[in-house]
Amino acid sequence: MRVFVTGASGWIGSAVVPELLEAGHEVVGLARSDEAVAALTAAGATAQRGNLDDLESLRAGAEASDGVIHLAFKHDFSDMAGAGRTERAAIQMLGDTLAGSDRPLLFASGVALIAPGRVVTERDAAPMSGPDSPRGGSEQLALGYAECGVRSVSLRFAPTVHGAGDHGFISRIVGVAREKGTSGYVGQGSNRWPAVHRLDAAHMIALALEKAPAGSVVHGVGEEGIPARRIAEVIGSRLHIPVTSVAPDDIASQFGWIGAFFGLDIPASSTLTQEMLGWTPAHPGLLEDLEAGYYFRPASQ
Repeated sequence: MRVFVTGASGWIGSAVVPELLEAGHEVVGLARSDEAVAALTAAGATAQRGNLDDLESLRAGAEASDGVIHLAFKHDFSDMAGAGRTERAAIQMLGDTLAGSDRPLLFASGVALIAPGRVVTERDAAPMSGPDSPRGGSEQLALGYAECGVRSVSLRFAPTVHGAGDHGFISRIVGVAREKGTSGYVGQGSNRWPAVHRLDAAHMIALALEKAPAGSVVHGVGEEGIPARRIAEVIGSRLHIPVTSVAPDDIASQFGWIGAFFGLDIPASSTLTQEMLGWTPAHPGLLEDLEAGYYFRPASQ
């Protein structure tokens, strides 16, 4: 299969590319920079210059493919509404291009905001679907293409996709603890965070490309919910700093923008995904990854 991948040189995408190549697929990755072109070429993929704002590049990539894996997203927390509009336009272009072909369109989404306070499953629909919704309401838009002859599949990832080289949420939480001199958790720290190892997520995507039916939702979740206090305790131990409870009113002053997420209770299950795809997460869990130490090394190491 010739697979067009957006975000192919990103954190998850750079793990997906070798999975696809090993499975015998040809990979064409969207590349917005010379560095991305070099990384994709070195990995054995073909680079196609373009970006999410260049809808023609998305159309051309999808048109020439046997399937699309859309992982790119503008993570601009200063303009999330704009990022959502860009995402919605990208999904519409990809879906329209693939319409009537029965070709797969796998696209990145998340479990975090679907139903805080209870375990989210693949049967739960995202609560908002309009253009002003998170990610531009792209999940419902994309899944709707299943009725138009597209094998659309939502790839919902845990908020923490961890592993060596991670610069995402957990890396930021570690940075906050180092800056503040204390490793904090909100309230009692009983709120739960789901997580998945980057390599497990990549393998799940490769399986979903081959097996997931049109209109389905899969969960890239290796651990259902790790108590935030346990995360804070490991970080505190590794940094040799105190571990403290942070009052809800002090979240912003302690954590900054990321505190609004770290204080949420957002457990999620992947039981149905594992059954459907024959997928079993096999790589280290989040706490084991934290104990390994690479989240605490200087960036130059």
